[in-house]
Amino acid sequence: MITEEELLAKAKKPAEDAIRLHRFFRGKIQTVPRCAIRDLSDFNIWYTPGVAEPCMAINKNKELVYEFTSKWNTVAIVSDGTRVLGLGDIGPEAAMPVMEGKALIFKYLGGVDAVPICLGTKDPEEIIRTVKALQPSFGGINLEDIAQPKCFGILDRLREKCEIPVWHDDQQGTAAVTLAGMINAVKVVGKKLDEVTISMVGAGAANIRIAHILIKAGVKPGNIYMVDTKGILNRSRTELQEKYKEKWEMCMLTNSEGRTGAIPEAMAGTDAVITLSQPGPDVIKKEWIRGMAKDPIVFACANPTPEIWPWEAKEAGARVVATGRSDFPNQVNNSLCFPALFRGALDVRATAITDEMCIAAAYELARYVEDKGVLSEECLMPTMDEWDVFPKEAAAVGTKAVEQGVARINRSYDELYRNAVEMIQQSQKITRLLMKEGFIPQTPA
Repeated sequence: MITEEELLAKAKKPAEDAIRLHRFFRGKIQTVPRCAIRDLSDFNIWYTPGVAEPCMAINKNKELVYEFTSKWNTVAIVSDGTRVLGLGDIGPEAAMPVMEGKALIFKYLGGVDAVPICLGTKDPEEIIRTVKALQPSFGGINLEDIAQPKCFGILDRLREKCEIPVWHDDQQGTAAVTLAGMINAVKVVGKKLDEVTISMVGAGAANIRIAHILIKAGVKPGNIYMVDTKGILNRSRTELQEKYKEKWEMCMLTNSEGRTGAIPEAMAGTDAVITLSQPGPDVIKKEWIRGMAKDPIVFACANPTPEIWPWEAKEAGARVVATGRSDFPNQVNNSLCFPALFRGALDVRATAITDEMCIAAAYELARYVEDKGVLSEECLMPTMDEWDVFPKEAAAVGTKAVEQGVARINRSYDELYRNAVEMIQQSQKITRLLMKEGFIPQTPA
């Protein structure tokens, strides 16, 4: 029997290793050539004078930039460092390790080249101008760790103004992967998505977008009870109307009972709770879980520490528990979504990433576990090392983009799947080769 002290020690080990290994490797990504360099004369082709020809061709037909440059496969990860993980406003420099980590995952799990861009401004207008100005160099934009409420307006305006897909991973990515987990969680406990009641602790960018995606997927709006630091969202919360219009929309849309109170009252009698609030533990109490409906579902997804430790949630009677961490069962983490979602979007040159594309990704993730016959209380989601889920997810996303008319090129599911397999396998083989040859040094003990 593992003791609580041993469980806590295991949970703290990744943080202890992180400082040592980040200093050792001095970053997690680098640039390597894509083209052949047989000798220095090849630079006559790749640079001057030969490079003038593709430049002039693109000048005549802008779409050729996708054929002649790496734009077709490159994403910018843009952050101002104002809402990093559960750490808050720690600044753009301190955000860099997270953005580099995302770039690494983009490449390894999606075959997507990604560039971290941490901005030295918090001004929404300047962020919007900067991202718009970056469009020529990138096939897509991943907004990351930008505080609310400005993150909502930044995303909406950039989606409206940009010719390439712009998405906010903390909103759409978190929503897609949470929906996938919830689809399977309700199956495990023998309930239906369109009948369950769900309490949501935290009313930030993540939970608000999760609520919208859950509703589009079939959850009844009135069956959602969302709570922020001031209490449950309801129609009496008129102080939110002016500054927090997204929260006010939730006040009008959810909570058909008109509940008031705080977290315990929001959770009372609900079938599931989704918490994306502040790092724990002890944000969610055992007694609150005991007050939920039979076979409660607990998604405690704050990073780096969940709002309640999984073993404590189980002790309180939770039938299914998920967190955002890879060292516990049922990791509900954006890493299962964003690499494949951008793979699919890039491969059809999508102009947008729609909610329906996110829902397609969610159902593909959920289906993968069921098709393998491993769906259970301890296995709601694929894990990051089940790489073969990512091509399926990418193909589903690309197919949905074509179906919705937001794709510049038309490719079939099979074409998209085969391409994603090739790109992802290539990325992983390159990494293993660099390690084998010592260009990525061996990790110190």
